[in-house]
Amino acid sequence: MKKLFKTPNPFKSILLMAIMMFAAFQSNGQQLKPANSGYAPVNGTKVYYEVYGEGRPIVLLHGAFMTIEGNWGQLIPELSKTRKVIAIELQGHGHTPFSDRKLSHTTLASDVAGVMDQLKIDSADVVGYSFGGSVAYQFAIQSPKRLRKLVIISSTYKSTGWRPEIANAFKGMKPELFANSPMKAAYDGVAPDKTKWTKFLEQMIAFAGEPFDLGDSNIAKISAPVLIISGDNDGLDKVELAKTYQLLGGGVSADLAPMPKSHLAIVPSQSHVGLMMQTNTILGYLNGFLK
Repeated sequence: MKKLFKTPNPFKSILLMAIMMFAAFQSNGQQLKPANSGYAPVNGTKVYYEVYGEGRPIVLLHGAFMTIEGNWGQLIPELSKTRKVIAIELQGHGHTPFSDRKLSHTTLASDVAGVMDQLKIDSADVVGYSFGGSVAYQFAIQSPKRLRKLVIISSTYKSTGWRPEIANAFKGMKPELFANSPMKAAYDGVAPDKTKWTKFLEQMIAFAGEPFDLGDSNIAKISAPVLIISGDNDGLDKVELAKTYQLLGGGVSADLAPMPKSHLAIVPSQSHVGLMMQTNTILGYLNGFLK
């Protein structure tokens, strides 16, 4: 851990916040016990999933370098009281094995559809955080009939949706930055092949450094209601975020026109990682939007 604290890199603060999140989620006394778990064979690899509860299905897509428990450890026990929760670990993350298959939003979104096929789920609400949020946007674009409602937490559909300092931080990421981190400990605890850690990091860092844009026109075509949740200081460019909301039909004067079906929530005094720790706040938004 000392090595992590000494790393002179803008991403150090994000990792320090991630440590707090992992610690909070793993010490809250609630052990995640899925009713069902397994692997779905999809697109030349296999993707791990866990299922909790009963009811209308909701799919959870985690952030970069995270696991199901590390990202959703406090939300799943609450959501699963009334919903069937399907939590997925994307390529190389957690239980899902590392693959040399090139990372792409299109393929990852197709993996999500493949897990739904395995579980015989025709459509679902989809919630994505950060990296998982961009995958969720792509899922909405390519599988619109399988989406009921979409929730995007601190994420964007294009690399220019982040503030410039975030893009610069991505360029400075190195695998050694993650040494002795809670991400490494979580990976070692569940990964089918722990020797792939460095290759996994290299693959993800390269992917994070590649500019991407899923397309304004594609976002505008999303017919499902969308809830965007963002911290006021989470690294997203709020001008671009407002434009995204307008593409989804928001940003109108609801006293003069119908209230948009999509919603935008800006949570005050929250960073990118800190936002995900606001369990009650996020749960309140989800329950209100997904009812």
